[in-house]
Amino acid sequence: MKLRELVFINAFVVALTLAIVNYYFQGNLYDLALTFGVTLVICYLVFYYLIEKYIYSKIKLIYKLIHNLKLGKDLKDALGEYVSDDPIHDVENEVKEWARVKKIEIDALKNQEQFRREFLGNISHELKTPLFAVQGYIEALQDEAIEDPELAKQFLDKASKNIERLSLLISDLDSISKLESGEVKLNYKKFDLTVMIKEVIEQMELKAQAQKIQLVFKDKYQVPTWVNADRDKICQVLINLIDNSIKYGKENGTTSIKTFVLHDQILVEVTDDGSGIEEKYLPRLFERFFRTDQSRSRQIGGSGLGLAIVKHILEAHQQTITVRSTEGLGSTFAFTLARAKGSFPI
Repeated sequence: MKLRELVFINAFVVALTLAIVNYYFQGNLYDLALTFGVTLVICYLVFYYLIEKYIYSKIKLIYKLIHNLKLGKDLKDALGEYVSDDPIHDVENEVKEWARVKKIEIDALKNQEQFRREFLGNISHELKTPLFAVQGYIEALQDEAIEDPELAKQFLDKASKNIERLSLLISDLDSISKLESGEVKLNYKKFDLTVMIKEVIEQMELKAQAQKIQLVFKDKYQVPTWVNADRDKICQVLINLIDNSIKYGKENGTTSIKTFVLHDQILVEVTDDGSGIEEKYLPRLFERFFRTDQSRSRQIGGSGLGLAIVKHILEAHQQTITVRSTEGLGSTFAFTLARAKGSFPI
């Protein structure tokens, strides 16, 4: 309700009340009309002045500050900016909206705090495990209690593997940090995705054979598939996804790679027939160090950052990645790439 309407209603009620009281004692319609008119005018002017000076002006100032500060302006700029025609109504809406936004921000901060605690706990565990293992093997060798050269060599080999694991973790953390901060500059260029997929399959073939998993990229993919992206980074995405499918695939299983031509994008799918993922875990799958099965994941190895790196690389390309999975049947990771200009069919 606007100020003039509010003042008029109050003045009208007071004037009508006095006019009725006057008529009750005088019984004269002329006095009733005169009392009503004079009282209405005087009350309207007095009420308008008092409310405007001592109440309304303060509400307008509060509204201006809320409205302008919400837009990101500093205090000096906010004091001389926007004025509403109906600040009493608008300030209520502004405060409600502001409260809603702040509640969302507070909830987000709580989630971030929880994520930070989990992240610190996970990284502490991931760093301590290989460090303690290396420390144990070295201390055993320093004690000179091992006289068997073959046993000593086994200890050194195990220590070396844990150092490699530690080095991989640090390298992946460095990659995540650079991707998040924008330090990594993408080297966009046009390249044949089909050729790159075949190269990655050849690179991962031995690891897949060791797990008795077949990598499939059907013969129909002989036609060049031109995309515009950072070739090295997309190669890393494919390696991480295929490596993940091998780790969690089943013995004598299959990992297949497929591509689909969309209008201005290429869709790539990496599908396995492994153990699958429970639906409740899917929203958190790309978080750093998140594991659906802690014990099995650490037996398999890896830094726990592979999928997080994949997501960051694709987001840097302004592309998306999705996952669909059925527990016991397998999983499919699908991501898009920008189709190179000039590669569209005529």
